[in-house]
Amino acid sequence: MNRRTFLHNTSAASLGYLSFPHIRKQTTSYKVVLIGSGWWGTNILREAVASKTVEVVGICDVDQRQLEACSKEVESWTGKKPRWYTNYQACISQANPDIAIVATPDHWHALCAIEAINAGAHVYVEKPISHTILEGKAILSAARTNERVVQVGTHRRVSPHNISAMEFLRSGKVGDISAVKCFVNYGQGPGEAAADEDAPEGLDWNAWIGPAPYQNYNPKIHPRGFRQFLDFANGTIGDWGIHWFDQVLWWTEERFPTNIYSTGGRLVKQDNSDAPDTQLAVYDFETFKLYWEHKLTAPNANESHNVGCYFYGTEGTLHLGWRDGWTFYPKRKSESKVEVPPQLHDPDQQNIKELWADLIYSIENKTRPVCDIEHGYLATNMSLLAMISMQLGRNLRWDGQTILDDEEAQGMMKRDYRAPYIYPS
Repeated sequence: MNRRTFLHNTSAASLGYLSFPHIRKQTTSYKVVLIGSGWWGTNILREAVASKTVEVVGICDVDQRQLEACSKEVESWTGKKPRWYTNYQACISQANPDIAIVATPDHWHALCAIEAINAGAHVYVEKPISHTILEGKAILSAARTNERVVQVGTHRRVSPHNISAMEFLRSGKVGDISAVKCFVNYGQGPGEAAADEDAPEGLDWNAWIGPAPYQNYNPKIHPRGFRQFLDFANGTIGDWGIHWFDQVLWWTEERFPTNIYSTGGRLVKQDNSDAPDTQLAVYDFETFKLYWEHKLTAPNANESHNVGCYFYGTEGTLHLGWRDGWTFYPKRKSESKVEVPPQLHDPDQQNIKELWADLIYSIENKTRPVCDIEHGYLATNMSLLAMISMQLGRNLRWDGQTILDDEEAQGMMKRDYRAPYIYPS
């Protein structure tokens, strides 16, 4: 099926089920645990509690400071202090949750999510779903084998302005789209290196590292800095890229690119992180080209948005953004641009509320969630493939399952775990 046929057959009504919040058909209260009780995990749990669909039966973290801060918030919401855990396996086995929220750093997502799924829990897992490609495949396999609902935290799929942008794109008003650019451009300074030091009191640093290679504690890594350290995450394309790649995959009927090439490096940063601060990637799809760009500079004069996607069509260009909603720039100067503002929630300008409502709806109605684990898997793979290409300095051919004709690149679809952790299969 070509895109023109697909767009003709995909009406705006096909997005109608995404009207939020869903009306609940049952009154079950689900036992929920939070694994990874930092800033973003607390945001998710806040919305879960506000939905009046859950009972918090445990919070888990290897950092006592984060446990304490999250616990105080939970107690202010519910009047009860939640039980603390410092081991995710003990949390899952002892608290016996119906739903597990996995909001750890990236390198822990697979082990925590699979443990919860195999124990019978449904899961809300943060993006990117995994640190390596085969971890993501293992989560997807566990979800399907156990018939569990696994929602990925790509909440832009439920943002009202993103939904209306998809309707606009699929209406054909942008014309035939042959190229899309996803980008993150935020000007930042070079930063400063920090020396290694003893881990703060209350932080089990060895447990925080878990399956990753051991290195000494550094305040640039934790809390919140891990995304720029490649042993624990995959830099900006792993953090931001999955959101925008998921939007592109939502728009197109194509499931994956067939060729990937990426280049990048550290051209600005002078701290002790090791992720690229500048990166370009090109993805070949059957009917369009996708480009990724991130750099630590101001946006250029012609494209004044900091983040998002540009969909380049024969009738104009649509920018799909975050805090700036979406804007259609028609090719004819006689026509007015179309602007739709965002509808986001504080703190941190997100739509977790709607995503949680969809998770509960999917559990109660035995349906796939709007941000199903397979969507997260496909979008995460795009980020991880670009990182492999950049590290090897060559093009990759991809068939949706494996990297073709390149044994070295295939080997980078997983990594060795530090003992005693076992890589999921």
